[in-house]
Amino acid sequence: MARVLVPPARLERWVANFADRHGATALAVTAGALRGDAEDGSWFTAALPFDRTYSGPAEVAAVVTEAAAPPDWGVLLVRKGGFAVARLSGKRLQESKVGQRHVQGRTKAGGQSQQRFARRRDNQAREAYGAAADHAARILTELTGPLVTGGDHAAVGAVLTDPRLAGLTVVEPWLAVPDPRRAVLDAAIGDAQALQVDVENA
Repeated sequence: MARVLVPPARLERWVANFADRHGATALAVTAGALRGDAEDGSWFTAALPFDRTYSGPAEVAAVVTEAAAPPDWGVLLVRKGGFAVARLSGKRLQESKVGQRHVQGRTKAGGQSQQRFARRRDNQAREAYGAAADHAARILTELTGPLVTGGDHAAVGAVLTDPRLAGLTVVEPWLAVPDPRRAVLDAAIGDAQALQVDVENA
């Protein structure tokens, strides 16, 4: 089984292409997602973004409508090499910040040198996470909608321990991204709004 991310605007074409490849496809709603079963035995399920469940009619157009981004939501990406945070209203970017911090790489030296490097690296990581938390608290203050996260699990977890971020609602999908840069954030914003489509080809 494979998983692909399909933007809502492309779902109708994606389902049509699936039917072209695998034959007549019957649509149904199961387990909170749209399911398609083709006559050759292939199938797909399309789950809404932002951890939402779908319970409407088994129609692609209705799913696309339900997949619309909420009026207030955010993205937080953190790795040791940097962070990116954004607040959006629907598809419209309201505010964002991307920052890079240098964190010492691992050293092959042993003994006290290795310990000293480890302490320095940990201190640099804490400073980087603190900067990410400061900007996240400023940009995401009183966020009413979901927050999509990604990067490094431990790094994101460290940032979210900040008391100022305690009220945020973190949702799937987790976004596996490299060190956050502007282009990485832009791509992550698109991925966060996409439907998660699992496909099994017979």
